[in-house]
Amino acid sequence: MTHAHPPAGVQPERINLNDKASTDTWTQKLSATREQLREAIAAVGDKAADVEMHLKGSHSTTNSDRVEALSPNKPAWIVHHPK
Repeated sequence: MTHAHPPAGVQPERINLNDKASTDTWTQKLSATREQLREAIAAVGDKAADVEMHLKGSHSTTNSDRVEALSPNKPAWIVHHPK
């Protein structure tokens, strides 16, 4: 069960880009690249829940689709839009 707010005195999970192991964990957990994490943290701060919501955005595509679309093997204009 997920709580909207952590209990009093408990710090929410934070993403530390200076820790490679932590960054690797969060890139897998959020299906994001390191650059996407960096941009999201710059936009909303380092709270994992805020970063996750920012990455999800209001788009109908999944973050995995966006990661795939940004892969170096595909031109930037090719984007998969699931139906």
